Amino acid sequence: MTPWSQELEDDLGALLKDWLKNQGRTQADLRRSLRASSTRMPALLESLQRDYSLGGMPRLAAHLCAIEAEWADGQPSDFLSEAVNTASDSADPFGQLDLLLQEIRDDRAT
Repeated sequence: MTPWSQELEDDLGALLKDWLKNQGRTQADLRRSLRASSTRMPALLESLQRDYSLGGMPRLAAHLCAIEAEWADGQPSDFLSEAVNTASDSADPFGQLDLLLQEIRDDRAT
């Protein structure tokens, strides 16, 4: 697993900003879903870094897919009790995060 780096953090921050804009959501919405301590990007990234340290990019992507599904369904998801491989079952199959998760899975399979 590639260690957490400033480059990864910068790329993830840019991805999150674009994703939130496309979803019509705010950093406050993401803070609630992540249960982060603040709406500021460093606090959001700190929360995601914990996911990354527990399971790498697949876990981080699965968590973001679960949040996207939660927003689409209007129902809170309990990510911590879901398996990484089933986190996006109820998500829109054409969602950007689902495509990212599938790409990661394909890379791991080869």
